[in-house]
Amino acid sequence: MRPGIQLLRSGRSIDVRPKVLEFSAHRIPLCLRLQQRRNITSDEKPLPESEQPKGPNQDQLPHVSEEAAATGDITGEGGPDVEQGSPVQEILKRDQKSQEKAPKVLQEELKASSPKGSRSYSTSTPRRAQAMIDPESAEVQNQGHIFGLPELPLPSTSHLKHRYDPVIHQVTNLLMQDGKLSKAQRNMAMILERLRTAPPPTPDPRHPLILGAPPTNHLPLNPILYLTLAIDSVAPLLRIRSQKGAAGGGVALQIPIPLGLRQRRRTAVMWILDAAIKKRTKGSGRAMFAHKIADELIAIVEGKSTVWDRRGGVHKLGTAARANLSFGNRRR
Repeated sequence: MRPGIQLLRSGRSIDVRPKVLEFSAHRIPLCLRLQQRRNITSDEKPLPESEQPKGPNQDQLPHVSEEAAATGDITGEGGPDVEQGSPVQEILKRDQKSQEKAPKVLQEELKASSPKGSRSYSTSTPRRAQAMIDPESAEVQNQGHIFGLPELPLPSTSHLKHRYDPVIHQVTNLLMQDGKLSKAQRNMAMILERLRTAPPPTPDPRHPLILGAPPTNHLPLNPILYLTLAIDSVAPLLRIRSQKGAAGGGVALQIPIPLGLRQRRRTAVMWILDAAIKKRTKGSGRAMFAHKIADELIAIVEGKSTVWDRRGGVHKLGTAARANLSFGNRRR
């Protein structure tokens, strides 16, 4: 029997050499051959960077301001001005401590852009100032103001001490007690609010209002006109002055004296306040006094107030004493 060959026991070493694979063109897969030919050819140029496809996370999103500006242009509402931002160099120029901690590139750029002289101010026009200047007329436009600049000359109502209507100012001062102006102004505001919200008054033909008065159903639309009309309608034209001993034997003589506009209104307001104080209080609170005055003004327009009788009595007495005007002229 033929003995078997024992490899482990043999002392001769055996070298195992792998067979060299020879690749030929017809053995390479078709996809690799096409890709190899496409890379080798010099006729085709690589795609530009902008046309190369990008992944889902490789697109760079625009800034929030740029996106808002684009949206504003589409909708027509107008977006933020992207050019209004301040460059980093301008911020660093105003802050010396930040310049020391800034990168070397910015420090060198600031040194190169800074003038060699010792001038501490800038002659460059800001962007906002350039936008405000019209190149044709070279006049600064009125931008940045909500209501615009006032026209000259200024009206009388623009003065700090004369910004209210003269009737409002006079009545407010007459309402004031113990120097409490804020309380008088609050009462005046309550009176005007009461006149504005009250129903239109019904006039009485026995007590006509002054000439040129608007229809009574239009008065709640303008409470200041409502107040002025009620005061001027009951304002007396004169006052009676008693001259002691003028009639002889110590008898006083009644002399009528004409009044000015402010004097007439003052007398009418004092009569209205006296009549309002005598009214019955309908409730409690700090608004009751203002409501009573407003109700008295409404009663005047409607011809139901007792102030009409007081005005008529003064006019009757002045008519009866008109013969004494000559004595008053002699005394002057």
